[in-house]
Amino acid sequence: MAILDVKNLEKHFGSTRVLNDISFSLEKGNALAIIGASGSGKTTLLRCLNFLEIPNQGVISVKDEVIFDAAARGRVSEREIRRRRLHFGLVFQSFNLFPQYTALGNVCLAGKLLAQERPDFQANKKEIFAEIEEKGRSLLAQMGLSDRAEHFPHQLSGGQQQRVAIARALALEPDILCFDEPTSALDPELTGEVLRVIRSLAEKETTMIIVTHEMAFARDVADQVIFMEGGYILEQGPAKEVIGNPKEERTKQFLARYREDA
Repeated sequence: MAILDVKNLEKHFGSTRVLNDISFSLEKGNALAIIGASGSGKTTLLRCLNFLEIPNQGVISVKDEVIFDAAARGRVSEREIRRRRLHFGLVFQSFNLFPQYTALGNVCLAGKLLAQERPDFQANKKEIFAEIEEKGRSLLAQMGLSDRAEHFPHQLSGGQQQRVAIARALALEPDILCFDEPTSALDPELTGEVLRVIRSLAEKETTMIIVTHEMAFARDVADQVIFMEGGYILEQGPAKEVIGNPKEERTKQFLARYREDA
């Protein structure tokens, strides 16, 4: 069963087309890796899925519900945009933690803000916040950070900050967890700890989209791989086939350059 279906997605910045006719689907419980050179449109695609950018064309459906159709007219409210974003948890390259909040505070912040829209919030504020914090501590424990819950971002290593960011993305129970180059801001010795967390999520059949430059990781962890170039999908298919035996010449050239640089 496809949990995500993207059809004919396009994104323009002025006269520049950054995404061109992007179509793919993702099965529930699968991991999709998106690979390609810088500027190929990978990050823009994630930003469109998360509604940080609004596509110019195309349709996005989650669990058979159309959540975006560029052909539909009319302004979409900020509240509706927030509702759509709940389908996608996004982990950024550069952590994006709030420095004034502890690890636990960062994990719980979005949940506490959303809770204020509940009709029973004022009557049950203390209990609601306690439940959110209990869940936040559980997620930090899952990330191996139980003893870092009250630490601020500047007191954490880069790998620990990224694991807090993963816990924060999981806190709202998104249908799809998205990673945008999750190890690119890390020193090599810290990369492994973040990749181990993502690998464990894949083993638990967490539905994920991972923009990554870690080819061996993509081959071993992802179910499917998309190769992008110039805003187009040039090849997609099972991970071991696309990375191990690509059909398109430009995919072969990209992977050859990666191996030379590795």
